Amino acid sequence: MDSSLRPDGDEIAVGHVTELVEQGAVLLDVREPYEWDAGHAPQAVHIPMGMLTLDGLPAGRPLLVVCHLGARSAAVVDALRRADVEALNIRGGMAAWATAGLPVVTDTGAPGSVV
Repeated sequence: MDSSLRPDGDEIAVGHVTELVEQGAVLLDVREPYEWDAGHAPQAVHIPMGMLTLDGLPAGRPLLVVCHLGARSAAVVDALRRADVEALNIRGGMAAWATAGLPVVTDTGAPGSVV
């Protein structure tokens, strides 16, 4: 992962996510199923925080972790880093994502919302 895109240590701004995904990072959404169903980033992988295991993660790829506002994803990033997994928290979560005008969709591809 390009270190110039990691200005705040454990966190990254939403504006850098797409570029890092294009470079091979995985956008991991750890919100609850009802939150995911309402709307999510189109390129995200969904594994709710309570169901997350190291075995279920894509191997060898950095993880960009997102929740609603950033608290749950920060806890996940902390745990992943302690397990030697490269991970960054998306600052402001899906609320910041939507505020930045980035796409939020449902599983059908229809416009979604952040709850």
